[in-house]
Amino acid sequence: MSFSQGISGLNVAAANLDVIGNNIANSGTVGYKSAAATFQDIYAGSRIGLGASVSGVVQNFTQGVTQTSSRPLDVAIQNGDGFFRLSSPSGEVAYSRNGQFTRDKDGYIVNSQGLRLTGYGVTAAGGLSGGTPTTLQVQTSSMNPNATTSVEAEFNLDSRLPVPSKTPFDATDSATFNYSNSIGPVYDSLGNPHELTAYFVKTGANAWDAYAQADGAAIGAGAITSLGFDNNGNLTTPAGGTFNIAGLNFANGSAAVNMAVDLSGTTQFGNANGMNKLSQDGYTSGTLTSFSINPDGTITGKFSNEQTKLMGQVVLSSFANPNGLEPKGGNVWGETQASGPALTGTPGEGTKQGSLESGALESSNVDLTSELVNLIVAQRSYQANAQTVKTQDQVVQTLINIR
Repeated sequence: MSFSQGISGLNVAAANLDVIGNNIANSGTVGYKSAAATFQDIYAGSRIGLGASVSGVVQNFTQGVTQTSSRPLDVAIQNGDGFFRLSSPSGEVAYSRNGQFTRDKDGYIVNSQGLRLTGYGVTAAGGLSGGTPTTLQVQTSSMNPNATTSVEAEFNLDSRLPVPSKTPFDATDSATFNYSNSIGPVYDSLGNPHELTAYFVKTGANAWDAYAQADGAAIGAGAITSLGFDNNGNLTTPAGGTFNIAGLNFANGSAAVNMAVDLSGTTQFGNANGMNKLSQDGYTSGTLTSFSINPDGTITGKFSNEQTKLMGQVVLSSFANPNGLEPKGGNVWGETQASGPALTGTPGEGTKQGSLESGALESSNVDLTSELVNLIVAQRSYQANAQTVKTQDQVVQTLINIR
C-alpha cells in the first residue's frame, strides 16, 4: 500500500489551514480580500488515485463593509470592482483596495508603503490634464491673489421716492441721494481689499444716476452710469445692464483695476430700496486649510481666503480577471497576463470602476464565523489524513512481522 494519499492529504490540509489562518490574521486589514484554497485529485495511470494537491488559491473580491472615518484621506471604493492605481517612485505600478492614504512632505498622496496615488493632474488653465495618469501631488504653496475684474449686483430702487431736492450729489450729504450700499470689498492685484460703495440718485421718472466711491474717494468726476427703467420697473439702460469702471488706481503699487459691473436684474418697484444679490471674482492670497476627495475622484482644496481650487482627480483601474492579479504583499496586487490589462478611468464613469467615498474605509471582507467553521473542518481533515498515514504504517508493520 502507498503512503502518498495520506501524505498528500496532509499537505493540502496544511495548505488549507495556512490560507484560513491568513484570512483570520487579516480580518482587520483594510481592503483585504479573503482567499480560499482549491484542490485537485492526482491520478497516474491507475483507477486508484494517488491523493490530492493544491490547484490554486482564489480570492474573493466582493466589496467589504464600509466604515466611516474622520480622516479626509481615508477613501473607500463604492459599488464597483475598481482598484486604486499606485506608483512607486521608480515608476512601478501596483493596485490596491486599501484607501488609507496620507500626504508626504512633498505633498504626494501615499499609502503606508510610500506608493503614490495616481490620477489626472491640473493644467495651467485649471482643467484636468487627462491622458496617462500621473502621481497626484497636493499643492502646498499659497494661492496667489486675484484682482477683481467682475462685479455682479442686483438692487431694487424704490419707485415711490422723489427726486432729491438738494443738488449736486455729495456722498457726505444724504439729502443729495436716495440710496447707498456697499458693493465691496473689491481686490487689487496685490490682494488688498478696497471698500466700494454705490450711491443712487433719482433724476426723473424711471431714471437714476449711479455714483461710486472706493475707500472713500470718488470714482470719476460724475456719475459712473445712468440707469433707465421701463414702465414695468425692468432695467433697460445701460444695455444689457453692464458697464465698465476702468483705470481704478489705488496708488499702493498695485496694477490699475478694470472692472465690468453687471446690474442686470436690478428693478424699480414700489418696494423699499435693497440689494438682492452681490458677487465679485477677486480675492486675496490664501494658504491651504483642507482638501477633500469627491465621489467622482476630483480633489478640491479649500484655502484661507475662502476660495476652492481643483487639485487633481483620482483614477480607478479594473480587470477582466481580478483573480489573475499577483499578490505582492502590503495589500497591493500587480498586473499579470492572466489578469488582463488594467482598464483605467475616472470614478463614476460606469458600474465597472465604482465611485469614491471620502472619510470612509472598506473593511476586510473576511467572514470570521465562516472562517472559524472552515478552520474546524480543515483541522478534522488534517487529523483524518494523519490517521490514514497511521493505518498505512500499521499495515506495513503487519506485513513486516509475517514469518
